[in-house]
Amino acid sequence: MVDEALSAGAVARRLGVAVTTLRTWHQRYGLGPSRHEPGQHRRYTADDLARLEIMRRLTAEGVSPAEAARWARQAPGAVRVEDRPRSGPPGVRDGGGPTIPVGRAGPAARGLARAAMRLDSTAIGETIARSLADEGVVATWDRLIRPVLAGIGERHAATYALIEVEHLLSRCVSEAFAALSRAARPAGPPRILLSCADEEQHTLPLEALAAALAEAGVGHRMLGARVPSPALLRAVDRTGPAAVVLWSHTPATADPTQLEALVAARRRPLLVLAAGPGWPVAALPSGVVRPTHLAEALALVVAARDSLEQPPSA
Repeated sequence: MVDEALSAGAVARRLGVAVTTLRTWHQRYGLGPSRHEPGQHRRYTADDLARLEIMRRLTAEGVSPAEAARWARQAPGAVRVEDRPRSGPPGVRDGGGPTIPVGRAGPAARGLARAAMRLDSTAIGETIARSLADEGVVATWDRLIRPVLAGIGERHAATYALIEVEHLLSRCVSEAFAALSRAARPAGPPRILLSCADEEQHTLPLEALAAALAEAGVGHRMLGARVPSPALLRAVDRTGPAAVVLWSHTPATADPTQLEALVAARRRPLLVLAAGPGWPVAALPSGVVRPTHLAEALALVVAARDSLEQPPSA
């Protein structure tokens, strides 16, 4: 970010684009210099530069210039009064804007992305519920929810926007998974323990596994976010689970000593899973398994449950 106003040439050098490109972005998309002093050329302010940095980043990622410009104009701290969306007529669902990229995901994911951008919780909930009923938890997570969440993350990384969209979608996903879990009837006692690592606050993937277990009739206990290692060990000691799944979303929360403590627990589980992208494979303690996707995690914990419930050999 800069404090002084910059010329077109200085901005072009900072961004690594041609001055003619800046002129095109100004003429076609309104991303031009906003500071004007009598008798001088217009110059780019810090906010102008921030918008152009978003424009350059998104176009470099393959986003069309028109859509990249919409994102740039709506980025936090860079929205001019004349760019703010006007309220629609009463009864019309609104809140839309630029689209969320979903890669090669199908029409349902694109529809969910549009509903998320509109902040339309009713449509979000209906889309997820329909997919859960028709496709099941694993397919819904992999083909519908994950692509949209990934697209939101991609846009946020480029523009620092969509926090409200991610929060609303996450809440709707949690509610859908919770409703499925409440309606399920486990076939046996809860033999699976699900927990986030200490200081880990991302729970949605763990909620997806909980819903998949419920759908399969597998009893489980969900401890949730930010579980200190001593508390997790006490839960293991009290319940004697067949499998413990410890989720870490980022390396900052992936402390291998938490896994080591589980492996050394007095009532050691048959299976300890280090789930999530936070865990470095090279640093995992011996005996700890790192699943790469939801279906694999589900299969592993169900197998551990079945092993624990098998009668002893004669």
